Amino acid sequence: MHIPPHDNRNRPIVGADDAHVPLVYFNILRLRAGEHFDQAVPGYETCVVPATGTVTVETGGETFAGIGHRGADVWDGEPEGVYVPTGLPARITALTDTETFIAGARHDVPLRPFAVRAGDLDVVQYGSDDTKTHRRIKHILGANHHDRVGRLLVSELFTVGAGGWSGFPSHKHDTDRPPEETRHDECYNFRFRPRHGSGLQMLQRVDNEPGDAYHIVDGSTVLIDRGYHPCCVLPGYEMYYFTILGGLSQRSLIQHFQPTHADQVHTIPGILDMVARFR
Repeated sequence: MHIPPHDNRNRPIVGADDAHVPLVYFNILRLRAGEHFDQAVPGYETCVVPATGTVTVETGGETFAGIGHRGADVWDGEPEGVYVPTGLPARITALTDTETFIAGARHDVPLRPFAVRAGDLDVVQYGSDDTKTHRRIKHILGANHHDRVGRLLVSELFTVGAGGWSGFPSHKHDTDRPPEETRHDECYNFRFRPRHGSGLQMLQRVDNEPGDAYHIVDGSTVLIDRGYHPCCVLPGYEMYYFTILGGLSQRSLIQHFQPTHADQVHTIPGILDMVARFR
């Protein structure tokens, strides 16, 4: 499902118990310096990640000050975030004008809040210019925090260079049958540089049968409930997407590669290392 960019007025773009992706939650906050937002999402653990600007997050009796230092856009510096456990409200106060992502996953066990600073990121780069798959992933809640989070995985994915494909070889994660595959709902929010760039999100429900394709633009949100889902960006443009994954029975993601294209894992440098980091 594609949700076009719009002014959500700080209301969830993907709310709790969404009909398409009930395991994840997504909101975008736009706050002026000095403004605050009080957040409570019962039944979901969340992660507060400024796309731009700087915030302070208060939750569970702790204060995490000065989170985020990006200026013009998501390419302008490293991401930072604050993990907010299930059952805890949070106050987000803008120290500068900010656009802030709220990522969430359904979880029922309360844990402890913590901050993810730039030095805590788990970064992996894979693909190549030759295969048109050159990408850099910055895991905010990834392998480095697997023992401190319930079911939530949060990452930022950037193209390296301009144009090309992401999420290939095509894979899915819509059926809970470990150790072959896990059920993880997923949500993307896309950005392009320059902003008038655009791309394509594919969603192929069945191997070798026609699927859906969405024209994605700066600010598009895409919900991945089932099927194989590669995406691409037009030549001459850079693409970014904020990625939220929520697991049904475990946090570690096990992808099932599309049988028709599964052999491509051996043609793309670093792809297996990338897969191993989603835990």
